[in-house]
Amino acid sequence: MSADVLGETVPRRILPDFAASLWRERSVRVGVLIVGSVLAAAMLAPLAAFLLGHGPTDQFPDIALDDMGIPVGPSLAFPMGADGNARDVFVRTLYGAQISLLVGIPATTAAMVIGTLIGMVSGFLAGRVDRVISQAIDVAMSFPFVVTALSLLSLNRGDGGMPLISPTLVVVLVIALFSWTYFARLTRTMVLDMRAGPMVEASLIIGASKARIVFIDILPNILPTLLVYWAVQLPANIVAEATLSFLGVGIQAPVPSWGNMIAEAQRTSLYQDQPWFLAGPALALFLTVVGFNTLSSGLRSVLDPHRRRA
Repeated sequence: MSADVLGETVPRRILPDFAASLWRERSVRVGVLIVGSVLAAAMLAPLAAFLLGHGPTDQFPDIALDDMGIPVGPSLAFPMGADGNARDVFVRTLYGAQISLLVGIPATTAAMVIGTLIGMVSGFLAGRVDRVISQAIDVAMSFPFVVTALSLLSLNRGDGGMPLISPTLVVVLVIALFSWTYFARLTRTMVLDMRAGPMVEASLIIGASKARIVFIDILPNILPTLLVYWAVQLPANIVAEATLSFLGVGIQAPVPSWGNMIAEAQRTSLYQDQPWFLAGPALALFLTVVGFNTLSSGLRSVLDPHRRRA
């Protein structure tokens, strides 16, 4: 076989072989199934609302509340019953998946990009630059998330209490502000290890620029680990959004968020008569966290050579 044919065949087999290795890992299959279900629920939310005739903020007091004003339980018209405002819990839970992913994915991705850049600078330059950046990371990590987030979000209030900036965007920025430090520390540690390795030394000997070494030699080697950690951090950030919404400073009602739905259920205590009022968003949040954690565990097993099965 000629070198040209071999050069064309090998790259074509890399992706299928890697995909096969991923699919052989049971954790990856389970994680993909759960995460895929959450993504499907988020995308199919408008279809469910159309078929049921219930928008996420529509109220149906005549049919969703009984004579005592108690929300109805699960039925064909309301698969998960209704909440205290006569809204469809099932439809709102599906739309809550959109909010969680709309906040979690951009916030985690932004945190990964910022943290990776800062970590690479810190680890590669080392010395005084590394000490200054490391101190800055330690200071950033010392701030309590909930208290600081509440303070920052409270500043997003104009005349009449109306938000100055979209609450969704503010929550994304706040979560990214607290998440980049973990990526920075992880990146710094890996870059410090590679900086003293033979690959970087060889690049320095042949006169490669620092930018080329960082982005061509180092970044591709640490990227798989960063992607695994992205999948680890994503469910934590989804929980962070739910926490802020639960405290009333994140996504504001009537926009459905799992956090504000859980808060409303606990505040009114109507979940004692209509348990799906609380169980719907709580189970959705739980399954999302379990799905991403399971997927990240499987990715780690496949990508980490020390944990890879024979």
